[in-house]
Amino acid sequence: MSTLKVAAVQYDIDWLDKESNIQKLDSLLKNLPSVDLLLLPETFSTGFSIDVQGCEEPSGGGQVLEWMKAKASELGVVIAGSVLVKVDDKKANRFYWVTPEGEVDYYDKRHLFRLGNEQDYVVQGEQRKILEVNGIRILPLVCYDLRFPVWSRNQNDYELMVNVANWPAVRRNVWDTLLKARAMENQTYVIGVNRVGEDGKGTPHSGGTAIYDFCGETIESASDDNEQVIIAELDFSKQKAFRDKFPAYLDADEFVIKMG
Repeated sequence: MSTLKVAAVQYDIDWLDKESNIQKLDSLLKNLPSVDLLLLPETFSTGFSIDVQGCEEPSGGGQVLEWMKAKASELGVVIAGSVLVKVDDKKANRFYWVTPEGEVDYYDKRHLFRLGNEQDYVVQGEQRKILEVNGIRILPLVCYDLRFPVWSRNQNDYELMVNVANWPAVRRNVWDTLLKARAMENQTYVIGVNRVGEDGKGTPHSGGTAIYDFCGETIESASDDNEQVIIAELDFSKQKAFRDKFPAYLDADEFVIKMG
């Protein structure tokens, strides 16, 4: 399959209110046209409440994952976004990937946001993942992962990079710039999904949800501060033609990522 229809949801996450956020998403997705992949922001059911006890979902299940399964089945779409999940005495910032058939895969956020002491409450992900929908290989990233180009380097193992985030408004220029940079340096489509609104700690978010092509050009973007769903159809035959014409990846440096 050379095309993929994608949707990204930008909205104001209600602090620690899973029911409200699920209802809000149900409303935003009510008239969603047929798409292959639906992306939600980081910690879409609670906000970035890493230091709050009891807000996490149980490992392997819970209300939010069950909603994702039901919504994926209802819409006939792969649905993905990050959820705080209990792991021993900490949490994982877990990017869930749920198919219409109810199959679940996940990627745990690798780079923990030191400025917010995320490492004190969240376990570090140990595995780089490539997920797949309709034959298209996808690299999932969560928020702060975006700042680390080695982790996201395209080793000819994916065609689309996605990043789900709670990226604050004060660093919005970094978000916009790095999404484009990752698209250009990896010659890949990139989707960035961010929230809007002020969270429970008073941190404002201005969105910046956008879809970029393999040259870093904007295909679709959300209006700042507005709740909305953006949709685009990505043509991977165009990406292949560009990479064949300008094969910069053939000159890339070899490297090994060491876990630990």
